[in-house]
Amino acid sequence: MSQATEDGATAKSQRTRQRILDAAAQVLSRKGYAGTRLTDVADVAGVQAPAIYYYFGSRDDLVEEVMWAGAHRVRVHVEEVIAALPDDATPLDRILAAVDAHLRYELQISDYTTASVRNAGQVPEHLRVRPAAEEASYSRIWRDLFHAAQDAGQLRADLDINIFRLLLLGSMNWAVEWWNPRTRSLDDLVRQTQDLVRHGAGA
Repeated sequence: MSQATEDGATAKSQRTRQRILDAAAQVLSRKGYAGTRLTDVADVAGVQAPAIYYYFGSRDDLVEEVMWAGAHRVRVHVEEVIAALPDDATPLDRILAAVDAHLRYELQISDYTTASVRNAGQVPEHLRVRPAAEEASYSRIWRDLFHAAQDAGQLRADLDINIFRLLLLGSMNWAVEWWNPRTRSLDDLVRQTQDLVRHGAGA
């Protein structure tokens, strides 16, 4: 087999693996861990169900990869949004931008993050280890944002950052369970959540 042929086969294999992952994220975000079947994933991906085992050792291996990717992708997205802000953006501006980025990514952009958030309490504990480590890294980003804003005098000095941060992330993540774009726009949800930060934590 020529190098070009090998490269082409590898690229095709990678595309198929990604298609299976995308399909699994879609199914998992809608049906949950208990309701996700490999036959459903295969139907969405356009492959035969046994072919999934060529790329993933088991259903749980596939679920874990989706869960990890969901946590990883939202972290990277929020980091990129914050990094793209102008140099004169205040610490509070950065928090509000992170709120916007998190909600839009979770609710509109990524099935992976929706699946990760929605199934965090459903999957067996051994599938939570790798995603949980990524979530901890993400949580530290928010901790640092809040500390910077408090140090700059933009948040109340008496604010318990750990409690408020966990409450904020928890409420944003819970939106995947109740938010309906037919009854409330995403823009409105973002504004209301930003107001929660401004008026609930602002100095």
